[in-house]
Amino acid sequence: MELNGLLSDEQRGDTEILAVAIDDAEKLDMMVQRIIDDGGLDPADAPDFTFLSDPGSRVIDRYGVRNPDDERGIPHPTTLVLDREGIVRWKFVETNYRVRPTNEMILEALSGVS
Repeated sequence: MELNGLLSDEQRGDTEILAVAIDDAEKLDMMVQRIIDDGGLDPADAPDFTFLSDPGSRVIDRYGVRNPDDERGIPHPTTLVLDREGIVRWKFVETNYRVRPTNEMILEALSGVS
C-alpha cells in the first residue's frame, strides 16, 4: 500500500489522509525521516499526508484497534474511512502488519462516502 500520491487533486479538496502512531512527536519525526532516507526520497517527495502522535493511545482506543496482546498500546494495523461527521464508514483491521488494504480498496471505500 502506497498512500503517497493516492488522492487525486480533486479528492485532496475534501479528503485527508492521517497516519496515527503511538510514538511521541520526536520519534514520529524520526520515523518520517527514516521513510525519506530508506526510500531515497528527496525531502520534497516526503509523504504527502499528516502523521499524528498518539502516545496515550486515546485515538487508538476510541476506534477500538488496540492490540490487546501489546502492553505498549500499539494498535493492530488499521485503515479507517470516516465521513465528515467522524462516523466510521469503512474499516480494515488486520493482526498481521504485513497485510494491508490495497489502494484500490481504499479508493472504492472513499467513493461511497460523502
